[in-house]
This record gives sequence, C-alpha cells and structure tokens, in this order.
Amino acid sequence: MKIVFMGTPEFAVASLEALLEAGSEIVGVITAPDRPAGRGQKLSESAVKQYAVSKGLKVLQPEKLKNPQFLAELKSLNADLQVVVAFRMLPEVVWSMPAKGTINLHASLLPQYRGAAPINWAIINGEKESGVTTFFLKQEIDTGDVLFMEKITITEDVTAGEYHDRLMNKGAGLLVKTVKAIESGRYTEQPQQQLTDGQELKYAPKIFKEDCRVDWNQPIDKVYDLTRGLSPYPAAFTQLNGKTFKIYKAFKEIATHQLEPGQYITDNKTYLKFACADGYIAVTDAQLEGKKRMIIEEFLRGVKI
Repeated sequence: MKIVFMGTPEFAVASLEALLEAGSEIVGVITAPDRPAGRGQKLSESAVKQYAVSKGLKVLQPEKLKNPQFLAELKSLNADLQVVVAFRMLPEVVWSMPAKGTINLHASLLPQYRGAAPINWAIINGEKESGVTTFFLKQEIDTGDVLFMEKITITEDVTAGEYHDRLMNKGAGLLVKTVKAIESGRYTEQPQQQLTDGQELKYAPKIFKEDCRVDWNQPIDKVYDLTRGLSPYPAAFTQLNGKTFKIYKAFKEIATHQLEPGQYITDNKTYLKFACADGYIAVTDAQLEGKKRMIIEEFLRGVKI
C-alpha cells in the first residue's frame, strides 16, 4: 500500500520509524509548518519533519488543510491509506480521500479521553490504566470504529512524560499491526464501546494555564496526581516568594497538621513541603521563575525562603 503519514511531535516519530522499518511505502509526510521558537525566534522544524527529511521522504507543510493547492498535491500522491498520529483535526475532504480510508492512533482507550491531551488527563484523574487505540476517522473527533486496542498500567509514581514514552513505543507497534491487517484485509471494525449505567465519559481537552495552578484545598491525592499529570510540560505551579514555582516531581506525606492549605515548611536544606488538608506534598524537583530546573536540595542551597 502507498501510505501518507500525518503527524507533528516526537510521539509521532516513533510510529513513522516503525512503519518504515516494517517495510511500509511512505509516499508523503504531512506535518506542521515551521514556527519561530526560543529567544531568538528562529524557525523550528517539527520532530516529524526532521526525521522525514533525514530519511529522504517527501514533506508537505500546509497552513490550511482545505487549501486547493495542498489538496491537489495530496491527491497526486495517490495514497491507498492515510495514517494520522498526533496531528490536527482533518476536514472530510482530506480524511475521505484514500480508497482504504484514514486511520488514527490515539493515546487512550477510546471512547475515554477523546481530545488533545489524553495522557495528561488520564494521570490527573488518577486512572490506574489507559492505553492506545487505532481506529478509522469519521466526522466527529475520536469517534470512529475501533480496529485494535492495547492497555497499559499507570503506576502510582509515573509522570506524564514517562507514560508518554511507554505509550509512544506501544502505539508504534500497534500501528504497524493495524497497517498490516488493513493491507491483508484481515481486520474487523468495532463501534466504540457504549458506557453502562454509572460509567462516566471523560474527555481530554487542551490544557490551559489555569488548569496547571495547584489548588491546595484539594485532597493530597488530587494534588499529587496533578503534579504527575503535568510533568514535565506544562508543569503544575504555585506561588513562592511572589514568583511562579513549577513542581515537576514530589511525593505524598499523609499527616495531620495545623497549617492552612498552601502554607509550606522547610529546613532550607533538604526539604520543602506544602500543606494540603490531609497531609503534605514534598517537592523533590522544581523550578522557580527566572531560575533553572533543580532538585530540591540544589534549589534550597541557592534560594532562601
């Protein structure tokens, strides 16, 4: 089959690499346009573009997916199948173009956690399990018929960044399995599972700054899961010395105390703990506005609070 691959971040690179190693014929790669980044605002290429160029693949970077010139170029690739991994929402004129359709790899067990940030929200919500799903695209986002699905445990101490890497590698293998099944015609499509009474459909919308602010009035488990689910990016934050203080890693201490939620205690040497109603969040890896990211002992050597 001739395949067009669509993706942008590092998460998608693993899938593209796996398809190439499995012998798939990638006739084109669609990714985001180059964007200014960093202090110098130099143009930055997506991770997928960098990898595709290194492999000599044809790359298209449309600003608008309904642009007639782009649609003509896409059609000229004459793909049998399109594969989407961590890209953007496609218009029907794009996803309906190939004879065999367009498939997507999504980092959750659909129908749960449809949306832009499934890895983060699964951990923020304290889930014990998530996974990866391949499915055919249809009109509404993340609602198409499921092809394959694999579950992966979420351990209590894993961060979103660490879980991202596990899903990235597991998803790449699942995508190769899916493409081979479509190529051979040996697959079945299953509608996404209907929720039973008492089950809640959870979504994974884009994360904004206010989603990252720690509410110390929340139970300790909720605060701990927020710090894990936003690490390393965009990172949970609070205020310290009047500045933004990002928390990358921490652990829970169940304890009774007389402090107000959000107050902290420290020996200015080895520990910094913030109070929740039912204990402390002990920070081990953090960054104060204007400083670099540091382990807490190094941070406390340089900043007195």
